[in-house]
Amino acid sequence: MAEISIFYGSVYGNAQQLAEDAKQQLAAGGHQAKVIDEPVMADFQQAEQLLFISSTTGQGDIPPNLEGFILDLESRFPLLNGKGFAVVGLGDSSYGETYCGAGRKIFALLEELRGEPLAPLFKVDACETLDPQDEVLPWLKQVFG
Repeated sequence: MAEISIFYGSVYGNAQQLAEDAKQQLAAGGHQAKVIDEPVMADFQQAEQLLFISSTTGQGDIPPNLEGFILDLESRFPLLNGKGFAVVGLGDSSYGETYCGAGRKIFALLEELRGEPLAPLFKVDACETLDPQDEVLPWLKQVFG
């Protein structure tokens, strides 16, 4: 089974709770999963597989708790060389162009870093889904087995 490092961007705690729930589900499925609360470059480089879960804030921005780390990745550009990743974007489609902006930015960056997407960006629309766990946890089971 895989070792999965879970990174999250959260403003009000939804993405953080979803990361914790994902960890529990992945562990129940036999994976080694850990939530990275304050990521540093070593967490990223040593990860076997990556899962990013991020809400979107402002004008399609990455939440502050993850933004500095993403900027560090952009500037230092540590190549993933085919390492598997998945991204969950939480957003609200009523915001139009900025819908799931953080998830889209993270997904694009991981592709630029030559990561291997395990699935397309998974978008969760707050206009349609009250509890993102209802959609994300079954999706994780498909992606990571």
